[in-house]
Order: sequence, then structure tokens, then C-alpha cells
Amino acid sequence: MFYLLAFVAAGVGGIYWRWGGVIGKVRDDLAAHKLHVAETYTTKAGMQEQTSQIMRAIESVGSRIDGVHERLDRAFEASKPSRRTT
Repeated sequence: MFYLLAFVAAGVGGIYWRWGGVIGKVRDDLAAHKLHVAETYTTKAGMQEQTSQIMRAIESVGSRIDGVHERLDRAFEASKPSRRTT
């Protein structure tokens, strides 16, 4: 009976030791990933700056399209033939 109890205790201890190593590796990998993210990815302020630059560029393109639209309107209005009645 003692040998059976010792065998079970050794098995449980081995499993605990093995899982403790796996959990430690996962914890270390998670810490390394957090450090990588903190070093690599952008901050909230940096993201807001990039977004405002993109929005200004989009507004610039929109105003250019509006200018082309107005010039086309003027070109078609000027080229309308007048009808002569006789």
C-alpha cells in the first residue's frame, strides 16, 4: 500500500513539475510578446496624428474633385448652342 501511495505521489509531483515548466514558458513568452508590442506598435497619439494627416489628404482630393466639377459645369454652360428663330 505504501508503494502505491508513493507511486501516485511521485506521478502527481511529476505532472505538477512538468506543468509548472510549461506555465513558466508561457509566462515568459507572454512577457516577451508584451515587450514587442510596446516597442513596435503605435501609440494612441501617433495614431491620431496619422489619422488627421490622412483626413487632410482626403479633403484635399475632395476639393480638387469639386474644382474639376465646377470647371466642367462652366465648360458645358459656355458651349450650349443658342437657338435662332426665323
